[in-house]
Amino acid sequence: MPELPEVEALAAYLRERAVGHTVQRLEVASFAALKTFDPAPSAMTGLPVSGAGRHGKFLDIGIGPEVHLVVHLARAGWLHYRDAFKSPAPLKPGSGPIAIRMRLDDGSGFDLTEAGTQKSLAAYLVRDPATEVPGVSRLGPDALAVSRDEFADRLKTRNGQVKGVLTDQEVIAGIGNAYSDEILHVAKLSPFALTGKLTDDQVTALYEAMREVETDAVQRSVGQRAATLKGEKRAGMRVHARTGLPCPVCGDTVREVSFADKSLQYCPTCQTGGKPLADRRLSKLVR
Repeated sequence: MPELPEVEALAAYLRERAVGHTVQRLEVASFAALKTFDPAPSAMTGLPVSGAGRHGKFLDIGIGPEVHLVVHLARAGWLHYRDAFKSPAPLKPGSGPIAIRMRLDDGSGFDLTEAGTQKSLAAYLVRDPATEVPGVSRLGPDALAVSRDEFADRLKTRNGQVKGVLTDQEVIAGIGNAYSDEILHVAKLSPFALTGKLTDDQVTALYEAMREVETDAVQRSVGQRAATLKGEKRAGMRVHARTGLPCPVCGDTVREVSFADKSLQYCPTCQTGGKPLADRRLSKLVR
């Protein structure tokens, strides 16, 4: 799933490549992906791409003076930028993985795609993302903007396992499964430590780890083309998706806990006092 650093990099790439060009056509191949009906995609023709930014993990593409194409890429969504499209013909509904295509006046543009059969990519054409996109309106403060004290206060709003609280977008915006593993590894915390039992020093360590991991990932990602971002993300990981490999800090074997639809990775020596967490669903895991 694209998280804060990748979405920030996509926005930066669009600012460099697309902003200033005019929309030739905004095409929708997956009507389930577009969650709004006013304004209509056809009304975007002739308007300039005026900006690109993000709200947490939501990509925000400005069109004209007041419209925003806001996209949540979900688990399997991505943005593919094309210097030129093979065919000028409009997309047909159900065009494979392509959900939305934006063609620009210089012949370039991008596709918003989603792999797999579970379709969760969501796009919104709105005038005010903060009030018209439900996921944006519920976001907590951004992981790269929140202060240490506000971060501590936000953690107190949820008394739960720190991994789940850290990825709750209503608590802190922008962090997902991958970077939460990395943050917890740097902070030397078990993913199942309870937020209500964290000491002030542990909260500070968690905050500083969040800033370090996210800032480093943004610096590595911004400037990359969309096609290379996923590889750059994988290359920078310490524990996430590295099950069975040595921890780069202590050399212990990176372990995994699997759930129904996702997994987490951690280092026992760095994070759980050397004790492996039980890898079975709904178990009471060692803290």
